[in-house]
Amino acid sequence: LVHGYPVVITTSYPRHGPVLLRVDTIFISTTTAANCRSAMVSSMGIEAAAQKLINPNGEEFDVSLLDDVVNAAYSPSDPNRAMANKALMALQEAPDVWTKADAILERSQNPQSRFFGLQVLDDAIRTRWKVLPAEQREGIKNYVVGKVIQVSSDESLASTEKVFLSKLNLTLVQILKQEWPHNWPSFIPDLVGSSKTSEILCENNMHILKLLSEEIFDFSRDQMVTQKVKKMKESLNSEFAAIYHLCEFILENSQRPSLLKVTLQTLQRFLTWIPLGFIFQTSLVDTLLNKFFPEPMFRTDTLDCLTEIGSLTDLEPEYDSVFRKLFSGFLARLGNIFSPETDLAQPFENGTEDDCIFIQRLALFLTGFLKAHLKSLETPDTQQSLIAGLFYLVRVSEVDDVEIFRICLDAWHMLAQDLYQTENEFKRPGPMTSVLNLGNNGGSTAASRKYMYGPVLTRVRQVMIAKMAKPEEVLIVEDENGDIVRETTKDTDVIAQYKTMRETLVYLTHLNCDDTESIMLSKLTAQVNGTEWSWNNLNTLCWAIGSISGVMTEDEEKRFLVTVIKDLLGLCEQKRGKDNKAVIASNIMYVAGQYPRFLKAHWKFLKTVVNKLFEFMHEVHPGVQDMACDTFLKIATKCRRKFVTLQTDERVPFIAELVDTMPSIVSDLEPHQVQAFYEAVGCMLSDKGPAVTVDRAELLEKLMEMPNKRWKVIMEQANTNVESLVAPVTIKEIIKILKTNNKTCGAIGSIYANQLQTFFMDVLNVYKVYSERISATVAQQGPGATQLSLVRTMRSAKKEILRLLAMFIEKSGPPEADPQAVAQGFIPPVLDPILGDYQRNIANSRDPEVLTLFTTVVEKLKGHILSDVPRIMEGLFECTLQMITVNFEDYPEHRIRFFEFIRAVNLHCFQALFNIPPEHQKLVVDSVVWAMKHTERNISDTGLNILNELLQNVGKTPNVAQGFYQQYLLALIQDVFAVMTDRLHKSGFKMHATLLQYMFHLVQMNQVTVPLFDTQTAPVGQSNPVFLRDHISNLLIQSFPNLTRSQVSKFVQGMFDLKVCT
Repeated sequence: LVHGYPVVITTSYPRHGPVLLRVDTIFISTTTAANCRSAMVSSMGIEAAAQKLINPNGEEFDVSLLDDVVNAAYSPSDPNRAMANKALMALQEAPDVWTKADAILERSQNPQSRFFGLQVLDDAIRTRWKVLPAEQREGIKNYVVGKVIQVSSDESLASTEKVFLSKLNLTLVQILKQEWPHNWPSFIPDLVGSSKTSEILCENNMHILKLLSEEIFDFSRDQMVTQKVKKMKESLNSEFAAIYHLCEFILENSQRPSLLKVTLQTLQRFLTWIPLGFIFQTSLVDTLLNKFFPEPMFRTDTLDCLTEIGSLTDLEPEYDSVFRKLFSGFLARLGNIFSPETDLAQPFENGTEDDCIFIQRLALFLTGFLKAHLKSLETPDTQQSLIAGLFYLVRVSEVDDVEIFRICLDAWHMLAQDLYQTENEFKRPGPMTSVLNLGNNGGSTAASRKYMYGPVLTRVRQVMIAKMAKPEEVLIVEDENGDIVRETTKDTDVIAQYKTMRETLVYLTHLNCDDTESIMLSKLTAQVNGTEWSWNNLNTLCWAIGSISGVMTEDEEKRFLVTVIKDLLGLCEQKRGKDNKAVIASNIMYVAGQYPRFLKAHWKFLKTVVNKLFEFMHEVHPGVQDMACDTFLKIATKCRRKFVTLQTDERVPFIAELVDTMPSIVSDLEPHQVQAFYEAVGCMLSDKGPAVTVDRAELLEKLMEMPNKRWKVIMEQANTNVESLVAPVTIKEIIKILKTNNKTCGAIGSIYANQLQTFFMDVLNVYKVYSERISATVAQQGPGATQLSLVRTMRSAKKEILRLLAMFIEKSGPPEADPQAVAQGFIPPVLDPILGDYQRNIANSRDPEVLTLFTTVVEKLKGHILSDVPRIMEGLFECTLQMITVNFEDYPEHRIRFFEFIRAVNLHCFQALFNIPPEHQKLVVDSVVWAMKHTERNISDTGLNILNELLQNVGKTPNVAQGFYQQYLLALIQDVFAVMTDRLHKSGFKMHATLLQYMFHLVQMNQVTVPLFDTQTAPVGQSNPVFLRDHISNLLIQSFPNLTRSQVSKFVQGMFDLKVCT
């Protein structure tokens, strides 16, 4: 017995029984030994060394040789590094290498080798434990326990081997997950007993308990079955009294700081699940608050414990008073460190790392406590403490740290939302009841919660405005060098933060609109007079102003917005320098674009804003033109009718003037900006309401004059000399024109048919020319020709044509583009130029946009193209399937587009699947199974959905159902079982179960009338339900030989239970 543990140590675990070994193995320094060794592995060769380690041929395992291989693998300068890594991977996968783990751990001179030994031992415990003989399992368990005790009992050794000991503890926990409590019921008593013999050993035991709690309560999902986790939780819960008394004993009696810290950390892991009596019916809270929180050394760990306690929810009302006492006591102790009036921004910026961590933990405590117990703190006795706590949280929110602010933001969002909902309840007609009785006549307005929180909310509004995150629409940012540049990538975290902050500020503004307006106008005045002028201050202020759009009444909004825009325009005139003007222009555009209600109600102001945007479109500072076009698009989308109807004091609708002056407006814009401009005008023209009197078709023709003239010139040159079409400059010009048309089509809708008719055949001829030229180049120069610059440019033009046609189909509709007319006029001309080209080309030259185009055709035109589906499938199906079934990686875009096409045909043109040859029908089913087995989740999910929809459609089509079931049902059941049990497709488990349930139900309810079995060899009276049960039982037994026939029989019986399958 060593400290209460029975220890039997083995050198190897196998064939001739355990060999006893002395526990007190001497550890030696690894560095000297490693440096002194000769490069033996170099002379032998890495491969030969690896082979000798994997197959020692009766010789003793050469640990020193392993050290040499590991040294090579971990040395950046070793020429054999890659080969050594490969050798270690092969060694790790060798079936018996785990039996050498003890030799590696005892004799290795290299720390990395010892970690390798622990890793292979871990792998064996996780994957082989159940099949090892009992004596081997006991030997491994005892060896690991003894090793842990040996290292952790010696303070100097535990200190030098700290990382190794941590890994050793994890290995012990892996054994516990397998053995405890059923085969090792004495573990907790043994651990507690040994902890009282030595503080050094006790410290490591606390680490083990902490790891055990984390493994069971935090990381158990997907690693252990539910029943096992439940059993372990129950055992840990039932034996927690001993663990708690040990923690209590340590906290009261130990003087060892490291032991006290790890005990607090361990306790924090327990606090989320232990019985409440150990928290509230003991002196634990008092000890944490009064003994450890005042001590700087333990303050952060103690705060973690208090955070776990304070965040407990769904408790009985009897505990409310306990939480009130805890909160008040905590604030009293916190007040001894700093007051709610203390500015934390400077101390945080200049403080130590521990100070910063403490502020973060304080944010977590206050946020968690307030979210869990806000209502219980709203009593006369604790109101003062509650307000003080909120002021502390305001101070924490002010520190310059994004993560800390996001923690606080959760609490402010919760508070503002809760108060807004309460305020709405007060405003509803009916009996008024006081939510909070503060002694002011119950239901009086003064008792309203928003007034109690008033001073805090004012501070919160100031913080929200000062820290407002950047909205997605803003494209002009300050880079790390302090320069104003165009944003190149979107920060999704910042966008999500903006959305939460916007919601919070909207709630806060609803609660007191005047206060929000006053703060914003005061800050704007400080920008104008220069006292607080900075790019960041102006940006956050304007982003905040834009975020509260729609909150004020129309009159309030008018007064507020006129003041804001007027001051911003004045500021733009006042400031000098391109960067300053760019920042101010960006904010003017953002604010104006956020208030469509105001713009709709004030035409002259709207016209002024739009004309100002046109001015900004000539400003060449990075980002200004982009933002001007984007803002114009946003305004055009939200106020479209104002531009296409006649306004007061105007001769003609604004759009008529706009299309006439367009050439001068867009003269300084880049091609992508011009395309955004066309999209905006297209949005205006898409309005076809009764109030719209303009001739939309005529305006569309005028709008497209510039690109149409350029297209006409290109086509005239091509008629004279077709080679002009393949000039790089011409191809790029064609791409620009097509992109402009694409944007216009997407915005304007079905009336675009008028424009497409003018150059539809030209577009197909261009597609044909580029297809032929690409094919000829590939034929001459081989598949590598697809990477040539000219070929890539021509392919870009082809893709733009495909995108334009797909967009037109997507937007088609009566009266200008009736589905029947589109199906008859559009489909026949495109089949050979596009489908034929796709089918004839080499794999690398096939564009996935072709699949997208015909997916859109099927989805939009549905039954109108039923007769064309076999031809479409002939052109797309087999050639694409050959590309994507070679492996799971190549042609990722083609994969997902192909399966989307199959799904569209199955949903909208199902009958067409049985109008194709039988071999192609089988290819369809095989492709769905291939998708289902794909390791890419979106593709496997698509495959499962297609199979589900296919089975549903087959069930509704009696003339094909029985033949389909006879040919495919058994194979589909087997394929679904395969993906359900392969651990690579866990995300699809629910759909796997749904599919099996449906197929079993078909058979069980005798909806499959054809025999699924061979009628010549089947016994007399055989039925499909009986056959299918036997078939699945045999399938499972063959696939999982570790299961008994009775287990499989019970499982299959459960699957066919009518109550489950119906």
